[in-house]
Amino acid sequence: MKENKIYFVDVTNRDGVQTSRLGLAKLQKTIINIMLDDMGITQSEFGFPTTQHEINYLNGNLELVERNVISKTKLSGWMRAIASDVELSFNNVPKLKNVNLSQSTSEQMIHGKYQGKKTPEDLIHLTEEAVRCAVSKGAEIIGVNAEDASRSDIDYLIKYAKAAQKAGAQRFRYCDTLGFEDPRTAYDRIYKIARATGMAIELHYHNDLGMAVGCSVMGAKAAIDAGVDAYINTAINGMGERAGNADLVSCLLAVLKSAGFRGEYHIDPNIDLSKAWQLAKYTAYAFGVPIPMNQPAVGDNAFAHESGIHADGALKDRRNYELYDFEELGRGEPEIIETGRMITTGEYGGIKGFRNVYDNLELEFKDEHEARNILELVRYANVHTQKPLTSSELRFIYYYPDIAAKIMTVSPYYKPQGAIKERIDAHILTKPHRII
Repeated sequence: MKENKIYFVDVTNRDGVQTSRLGLAKLQKTIINIMLDDMGITQSEFGFPTTQHEINYLNGNLELVERNVISKTKLSGWMRAIASDVELSFNNVPKLKNVNLSQSTSEQMIHGKYQGKKTPEDLIHLTEEAVRCAVSKGAEIIGVNAEDASRSDIDYLIKYAKAAQKAGAQRFRYCDTLGFEDPRTAYDRIYKIARATGMAIELHYHNDLGMAVGCSVMGAKAAIDAGVDAYINTAINGMGERAGNADLVSCLLAVLKSAGFRGEYHIDPNIDLSKAWQLAKYTAYAFGVPIPMNQPAVGDNAFAHESGIHADGALKDRRNYELYDFEELGRGEPEIIETGRMITTGEYGGIKGFRNVYDNLELEFKDEHEARNILELVRYANVHTQKPLTSSELRFIYYYPDIAAKIMTVSPYYKPQGAIKERIDAHILTKPHRII
């Protein structure tokens, strides 16, 4: 008999990058996908196949899958549950295999967003069409998302999920879009949906009330108790819109270490918790958002003790005041911080400084052409990220220069039509206009 497990779908590169006033360069998103794969995370929702500026990045990352650079983490695209969006997604990203199709399902959203132009039945029909289109395009994993599920009628959610399942969907994503739910209602509602549909359930919780992790793990418990697999949606360091999404490492630890879960519920066996520290650090650097010092597991104070009683107890036996070991997270190795001369390479870097940086990484160039080619890519990468490049980014460019060039290439959508074409043709844009 198959044992149901809790799997993890990280949405940093789709939902996390929608954090207001923040974002990631395509190179940074790629490094995160590679690090998620290194950690063995089940799936990465890596972007929007209908969005023009994502196309080269998405196709480039799927080439990394073909080359076995990304081998454990499945890459999935997000789109509206509309057949035309699915059609466009597969036209833009032909090698796409895994998709999540989203529709709003609450009465609030149906009236507030659609303004009465669509009925609940219309949304079911649109989703069925979208799922069938994805099936026809060769999609292997199809999930349907119920946006604002926590404020949706549960009988309607079951009807919606069953219709999508009949059309060919394998998973139902329960989206607590506003962070409205609490762990008790999360368990009750997810259990009912899982029992009624028999579908694997994705748990997508936001943190507006500070309960995203609690709701995620209780929702996962409900799915497993009802006899189906659970897929917790997370973002690294809890990034995401407003107050963010459920934090990846916190959710992992809650399942692995908490009183009600430890030893009772099992996660994807590919996941290697020891890669958590490196992933959290890189993501914090890429977003430019420091990890809070009191963040579970990866914050500076997660294993710090000052109180005399606590320090004494921790020194005698770490289990007195530490629930888990810092080594399990990949922490504990000393970090070298350069305080003397430092040579970096960036958008204005020269060949000598560039060679010094790569010498320190113990990477050699076979000839001057190779060196200068990589130098140009490194310059573009620095323009792209506007940050000093990390060793992971520099190594990626060295080993996969063709894909690095592809993901950093963005062709702006600019096809003048209508009024803007008339302006350009009339040379109005050449006249001086007040800009400042």
